[in-house]
Amino acid sequence: MSDHSLEVLRGCSLLAGLPAAALAEAAAVARVRPFRANEVLYERGEVQSALSVVGAGNVRISSTSAEGREIMLTLFEPGAWFGDTVFSPGMPRVFGATAHSDGELVEVPGQAYRDLLARHPEAYPRTLDMLSRRLWSAISIIEDNALRDMPGRVGRRLLFLAAMHDPGSRASGPVTFKLTREHIANMMGMTRQGVHRVLKTLEAEGLIAFSYGQVTVPDPMALRDYLDLQDHGEN
Repeated sequence: MSDHSLEVLRGCSLLAGLPAAALAEAAAVARVRPFRANEVLYERGEVQSALSVVGAGNVRISSTSAEGREIMLTLFEPGAWFGDTVFSPGMPRVFGATAHSDGELVEVPGQAYRDLLARHPEAYPRTLDMLSRRLWSAISIIEDNALRDMPGRVGRRLLFLAAMHDPGSRASGPVTFKLTREHIANMMGMTRQGVHRVLKTLEAEGLIAFSYGQVTVPDPMALRDYLDLQDHGEN
């Protein structure tokens, strides 16, 4: 068993419901996969059932426009998990995954993970909670894109990213993740100038802070309250 793999899996929110013995089983069959910046890890449409946990570095989840331009959807840091097809073997990956920096994945074979859940049903409440949060976040993004103006879309995407990096971020407390202003513009499919104006306003309000290629949301609840106030002001 790899002590390193076990340490990485312990830090994954999705696996928090598994007992220690089950985590040790997962670590025993896991594979550590080093990667280099900009290496394609998984192609969109690829059929592969595995649970991937970021052990080091950053991974960007992205799609490709009709013109062939990569559109980043989110950025995962150590401890984050992806590979939702692990729950539906045989289904193609909806999005691709590319290394954003040097790092590594810890991959747990899909069948081994499903077997663990079958033997430890007490882990299902945590698993369902994490999947529900992902679904809630995805539906929120769809709603934001359809109904909100640019400040609302940008601000709520930052809330989504904070929740993805720290599942407990609904409570007050700072959340920091690696992301530049340019990344956010690419992610939103907006002009850099327009996104930068929104970000400057949020910075001036003390709701976000940028430094050394990373963004901090000092208090996610304060940002949420601010955005809710803006929404009410428009109605």
